Amino acid sequence: MTSDLNPVENLREELKLTAGRRHPSNLRELEQFAEEEWTKLPLLVSLRATRMFSIPSPRQEAVVISGKKLARQIRDEARVDVEKWVLAGNRRPHLSVVLVGDNPASHSYVLNKTRAAADVGISSETILKHSDISEEELLDLIYKLSTDHRVDGLLVQLPLPEHIDERTICNAVSPTKDVDGFHVVNVGRMCLDQSTMLPATPWGVWEIIKRTGIPTFGKNVVVAGRSKNVGMPIAMLLHTDGRHERPGGDATVTISHRYTPKEQLRQHTKIADIIVAAAGIPNLITADMIKEGAAVIDVGINRVQDPVTGKNRLVGDVDFEGVRQKAGFITPVPGGVGPMTVAMLMKNTIKAAKNVLLYPPERIRMAAAS
Repeated sequence: MTSDLNPVENLREELKLTAGRRHPSNLRELEQFAEEEWTKLPLLVSLRATRMFSIPSPRQEAVVISGKKLARQIRDEARVDVEKWVLAGNRRPHLSVVLVGDNPASHSYVLNKTRAAADVGISSETILKHSDISEEELLDLIYKLSTDHRVDGLLVQLPLPEHIDERTICNAVSPTKDVDGFHVVNVGRMCLDQSTMLPATPWGVWEIIKRTGIPTFGKNVVVAGRSKNVGMPIAMLLHTDGRHERPGGDATVTISHRYTPKEQLRQHTKIADIIVAAAGIPNLITADMIKEGAAVIDVGINRVQDPVTGKNRLVGDVDFEGVRQKAGFITPVPGGVGPMTVAMLMKNTIKAAKNVLLYPPERIRMAAAS
């Protein structure tokens, strides 16, 4: 545009050029459009000024994923499944829970599970045993429940007293009734990408990611924590082939643990699209360790003392307030993964009632004995 034109003529010429970009068909249409827009020059001046001097809006905080809402959705689905199953003439699914000792947290967790069962239409019972029960006595009880045709789902609340081997107990539960997904047969099938009883917490994390629409295909994922019941199964679900019998996430997964140097962990989390924190270490993941827009799933459950009230409060492994300023998605603690774990237990109980997974008895005995 030539400099000897006055400001109005400059704007008029620019208007013609702008119109030409929007309607490039012919010169006549261009001139007509410019004449029609001539009366809007004051508005054009205002818009130009806005473009020149506007201040970018601050970045929005992360989307806080409500595990309670997602769990409610899954429990609603489970309720429909149960009613269809019963209306078809089948017996109502039944869940038996074995609770050893008087750990307050364990009692609270079991109460949540039995309440959820009642909510979706599953009958349940809690079998209380004193903490001094012997391992042999507990094994006898599990055998009776595993062979009772009235029991569809069976779980033993962990942790157990130190004198009882948890792996032995988990492998004593019938794989077809193992709603926790801890039996060696179910773990093996999961590793082979076959349909199985998935561990409830890892399955809950999977459902959070999928139902929220967070992509996993070809993405970088860091799982902080390598426990056999949580961290490792989560990594397994996210990295395996999505085309198999039990679909996986097709992600590139890095697993860290308590002996991973903090700086090395930071190098991985800085490039991660998804971070799953499941190490049981408060403030393990902080804002300076993640990239903009990452999805952060907090599986940690830690009780710490509130510096203001002096009372114990529940926190995860993530610095929630700091990370939410930078992440794209984040789950809270409490109210994130916890409710999803209970919801997936209900789904597993329904699966057990329908006998979806049938294993030859001799193979079950061989697997349990190994």
